[in-house]
Amino acid sequence: MGGCVSKSNEEPVYRPRLGMGCCGSKMGRRTLSGRIVSLHDLVSIPNRITSSGKSKSSCVFTQQGRKGVNQDSMIVWEDFMSKDMTFCGVFDGHGPNGHLVSRKVRESLPVRLLSFMHSIQSKQNGSASKSDSQEADEKKEASEEDKLKLLWEEAFLKSFSAMDKELRSHPNVECFCSGSTAVTIIKQGSHLFLGNIGDSRAILGSKDSNDSMVAVQLTVDLKPDLPREAERIKQCKGRVFALEDEPEVPRVWLPFDNAPGLAMARAFGDFCVKDYGVISIPDFSHRLLTDRDQFIVLASDGVWDVLSNEEVVEVVVSASSRASAARLVVDSASREWKLKYPTSKMDDCAVVCLFLDGKMDSESSYYEEQRSSSVESDESQRTEPCLQRNATVRSSSVESNSCGNENAETDDAEKEKATEGEQHCDRLDRVYVRKTGEKEAVGV
Repeated sequence: MGGCVSKSNEEPVYRPRLGMGCCGSKMGRRTLSGRIVSLHDLVSIPNRITSSGKSKSSCVFTQQGRKGVNQDSMIVWEDFMSKDMTFCGVFDGHGPNGHLVSRKVRESLPVRLLSFMHSIQSKQNGSASKSDSQEADEKKEASEEDKLKLLWEEAFLKSFSAMDKELRSHPNVECFCSGSTAVTIIKQGSHLFLGNIGDSRAILGSKDSNDSMVAVQLTVDLKPDLPREAERIKQCKGRVFALEDEPEVPRVWLPFDNAPGLAMARAFGDFCVKDYGVISIPDFSHRLLTDRDQFIVLASDGVWDVLSNEEVVEVVVSASSRASAARLVVDSASREWKLKYPTSKMDDCAVVCLFLDGKMDSESSYYEEQRSSSVESDESQRTEPCLQRNATVRSSSVESNSCGNENAETDDAEKEKATEGEQHCDRLDRVYVRKTGEKEAVGV
């Protein structure tokens, strides 16, 4: 989605700057439980997983597609702020630095939520100077559930805004024509809070009155052709239309150039179109879970492009073990890509399955055998020098005419791909110069 030449194929080491974010300290950020959380310390935090595997109540899996380096990231963080709280997220990067953006969001966004929740609650505790009668009146006006919802909504909005600002000024990740989606949830007891930007999705597997499993979609795919999204983009002088060779994929375009062709209306990064209607404000929602609700699935659009909500629920239910559910969903998506779009490049897939009863069975031998090869392999994969626009369903570059030889592409196709990518980079470079007056090429 927008092509620029990446500066490097290696991910830079992230060094948090002093005073970053609200309530930030020089060493890190304090959670409600009094712990200090630093970006350097995240890998040592218990009950936090960011690669294919399982936790106490969830399993996660990601698989690289055929568009280059795996740009999907995911996280499950149990005991997030208390024993009854879990944070889950799936982040789908796009553009030449999309894998760096999605990882940066995965690392920083949960910590920002912790920071803002601590900040908000500290302010509330510090302003307890009202009379008892005033407090009683306020309790009548707002229930505890409403207060909790408003609290998390404020934290989500502030955290997403701060995350985008951090990306704009980040010294090591160029986000002018790169970005990431984010579908995130907080499970706090029976409360479920969701913040979503882009076209990744969360669904709920639940039992109906007949004890049959049904799928409930929890988030909206924020595509550019949604009426409210399209209207905002058009009011900001952006354009929304699909190309002739992919009429099913509406995209966002600059008012004066056919770039970058972003296939979503909200995202982190993508600053080339932030002045033209693309925003990072999350679509926030709240749901009260019941005993009939069994599990939640978060996945990137590589899954939803080929599998329906009902099919994903069916795959999870049919898994021989809970620990293998996320992998089975990705395997099913991979098969469907080959069947439905044999000449297209399969997209990256990332899946998180959170089981709401908090239980996890033992891993199947098949799952255990595959774990070593399924851990995020971004660093070991060849990064393409310049990415094409990222088709949501179809790739504009057709793979080898022989479907049986999926790993081979002709030299002509590679040359055509590089030429188109370079032309796209040049257009965005001109856009950047036009907007900022700077003469340096973006990402070169």
